[in-house]
Amino acid sequence: MLLIVARAHANGPIPPADESEAPGGRARFRAWRRSRPFVGGLLTALGGVEMFFSGQLDIGKIHVQLGIEGLQATIIPILLVLLGILVLAMPAHRIFYGVIALAVAVYSLVGVNLGGFFIGMLLSSIGGILTVAWMPKKADVDAAGTEAADAEAAETDAAGPAAAQHNTVEGTTA
Repeated sequence: MLLIVARAHANGPIPPADESEAPGGRARFRAWRRSRPFVGGLLTALGGVEMFFSGQLDIGKIHVQLGIEGLQATIIPILLVLLGILVLAMPAHRIFYGVIALAVAVYSLVGVNLGGFFIGMLLSSIGGILTVAWMPKKADVDAAGTEAADAEAAETDAAGPAAAQHNTVEGTTA
C-alpha cells in the first residue's frame, strides 16, 4: 500500500482523463479470470479441500485410518488442490491437469471416504470436466493460428506449384 502511494507521489498527479481509462481492480480480475479455466480450477481445489476435511471426520468415537488408506486420505485431496492451483497458474496445460484431476477425483471414491461423501468427488469431477472443456477466446487462438498459417503459406510458396498439387492429391490442402 505504501509503495503505491509513494509511486503516485513520485510520478505526480494523474490527470482525470487517465483515471477513467485505467482499468480498476475488478476489471483486471475479470480479464485475468477470463483468460484461464477459472471455474474448473476453483471447483477442483474446493473438491480437494472438502475431501481433506471429510477425511478428518470421526463418526461417533470411531476414527480408523490404517496404513496406505490413511496416506491416501491426505495425498489425494492435496493433489486435487494442487491441480486446481496449477490450472489457474498455467492454463496452457489445462487438458493434462484436467484429465489427471478427473482420474484422481474418480479414484477418490475408493481412496477417501467415498470421495468425501460424494460431494468432493462431484466438485472435483465437474471441475476437471470444465477444465478440459474450456477454450481460450477466439482472439488468442487467432493470433497463434495466423502465425502458423503464414509460416505454412510461405513454405508452400517456396516449394512451388508442384508441391501444392502434390499436397492436394494426398488429401491435404495448402
